[in-house]
Amino acid sequence: MVLGILTSIAACPAIIGTTEAVRSGQKQNAREKHRSRKANLVVSCQDPSRKARDIHGGTVVLRDNKLFVTTVNPKCKFPEDYENDEDRIKGYGHLFAGYFFPYPDSKWGRRGEGYVSTIQDDPPQLNWIYVDKDTYEVKYGLRKEAEGHIVGPWNVSPIDRRLTFDGWEGFIVVEEEEGVWALYFDVDDDGLDDKVPLTKRIMEIELTRRELRMNKGDCIM
Repeated sequence: MVLGILTSIAACPAIIGTTEAVRSGQKQNAREKHRSRKANLVVSCQDPSRKARDIHGGTVVLRDNKLFVTTVNPKCKFPEDYENDEDRIKGYGHLFAGYFFPYPDSKWGRRGEGYVSTIQDDPPQLNWIYVDKDTYEVKYGLRKEAEGHIVGPWNVSPIDRRLTFDGWEGFIVVEEEEGVWALYFDVDDDGLDDKVPLTKRIMEIELTRRELRMNKGDCIM
């Protein structure tokens, strides 16, 4: 009997340790569930320029194999007039709805994963999100189109869930035409020197993931 009691006492730390490890793993899995849920990208721009008001609070859309930012300032130039904001956003392109997904043969570990987004709703189709190695434009395409470019790692900040690429936030928008803002990543951290003409306006931005609204009956992954 004494031996049994001593054995039980000796086993307690191991049991407690195993239980804590399981609970920790469950909490970690719960925290990571958001990574597989589709989310829009919302823009925050603190640039002192008046132009910042045009895009602050805007969203990212996909069009012509590139990513763009919608404008929100009623005084800025829109493609045309729309009856509601949803239709206005669609006028810019397909609303970004992306999530993290392991990129084939990548070895990034905890640094992040690949990133995919829907490019159309009917029929649904996904493309990889990547940074063009020559122009630093953020683009989307099939794997054969992404190969050879900078495909990741993509991740989010732990608290605010702001999007990161290769471990940091270097997202920039370039006004390629009046009221048309294309998304770039400042790979060399030099303000896109030699990548964008000096005549083009650029502004630093932050991108925050906003999960798509869940409807009744939707499955929580």
